[in-house]
Parts: sequence; C-alpha cells; structure tokens
Amino acid sequence: MTTLPTPGAVRLGLVIDLDICVGCHACAVNCKEWNTGGNAGPLSDYQPYEAQPDGVWFNRVHSYEVGDGPAGQTVHFPRSCLHCDNAECVTVCPTGASLKRAEDGIVLINEDVCIGCKLCSWACPYGAREFDEDVGVMRKCTLCVDRIYDEARPEAERVPACVSTCPASARHFGDLGDPASDVSRMVADREGMALMPELGYRPTNRYLPPRAKGSGCSAHAKSPALEPVMPEGTGFLGWLDRLLSA
Repeated sequence: MTTLPTPGAVRLGLVIDLDICVGCHACAVNCKEWNTGGNAGPLSDYQPYEAQPDGVWFNRVHSYEVGDGPAGQTVHFPRSCLHCDNAECVTVCPTGASLKRAEDGIVLINEDVCIGCKLCSWACPYGAREFDEDVGVMRKCTLCVDRIYDEARPEAERVPACVSTCPASARHFGDLGDPASDVSRMVADREGMALMPELGYRPTNRYLPPRAKGSGCSAHAKSPALEPVMPEGTGFLGWLDRLLSA
C-alpha cells in the first residue's frame, strides 16, 4: 500500500463561494475542455448523443433546494477532488499509482501504474474519483498542474481552468497552508467549511456558506436598498414589460 508524505507547508487548493455560485456549469465544461487536451486527456465520453450520456468529468455541479417558503433558496454545489491531507484514496492503492505530493499537497494518479482496481474510488467519501472505461484507469482533478506551473503563461493565468472561467468569481485558488494568503483570509472571514470534517480526511478545499437572505457583505449586515436605474415603466425594460403583459 502507498504511504502519505509528511505534510509540507504549502497546501494548494480551492475555495468555493456557495453564496454566489449560479450553477452555470462553466467550471465543469472548461475543466473538461482543458483536461481533454492537456496532460490528463483525453477524457472519455460514453453515448454523448444518446438518451443517457455519460463520461469522465473531474468537476460536477449539483443543485439543491434548501429551506421552505420565503426562506427557501437554491444552492449550487460544485464537487471535485478535495486533495485531502489524510487521503485514504492514496493509502489503499496497491500499486502506488495514487499519490500525494509533499511539495504542494496535490493528489494525483500515475496512469501508467494504475490498474483500474477502483479501490481509491471506494475509499473516497466525496465521489471524486472517476473510472475511465475506455482506457481502464482512474481519473481525477489535478488542480491543473500543467497550467499552474507553466511559466510560459502570464502569472494571472496560472490558476486551474475552473477558476479562470467562473463568470461569478465564485471559485478561488491559492495556498491554504499560508494563513496570510488571500484564500486563507477569505476562509477566516466567511467561516469557510471543510466537507464532512468528522470523517478525518482533512480536505484542503473549503466552501464558503450561503449568506442568509437579505444579508449584505457580512452575514449580519443588511444591504442597502438599490435605487432603480430608471423610473419604472420607462426605457427598454418598460417596453418589454408592457409587451409581455399584453
């Protein structure tokens, strides 16, 4: 079985703001596009034009209805590998294909060594491992190591594909091992949460919880009322409202 390295000071990971994620799936689509053509590709698709298409996706977005009546809201929950400190997907691997890097904490799969036994997927409580039937190996989020360490790219672009494409800026990337980093301060300010911490896997990624309805930038402050851009019933929106109401 594979052993875990001594944890290093750097813990690269994602912070996802559930308050502003709109569930557009842009992160999942750009992840699929980048990794299909990158070091991890190709990512297989099965029956893409049939009634029940499926395939290998490193990032998936789930939507849930939370609360009842006026307090109800839709929460979009992106899910991918959490790059756990205590990654049992690594320790159960019989060939050493599943590994955790000491230098940055990223969990990867060496596909040249993977035998597709699926033990890692059974050990992962987050459902972050995907079996690629076409090549018979396991696949997972790599935090786009081929992007974040590419010195030929501008520094601002050295982020995972999912982060670069999020239209709502709900996804953030950085060193969660550094308490002074932007992502660590974000987690501290918003009381960011680890997913199922009671299991003891110590995931690196964090989720920022949805704010209460009617709240502003802090969970306890109400946002000021916004003045209308133009008087009600005028302009293009007024014309559109009258047209649809006719």
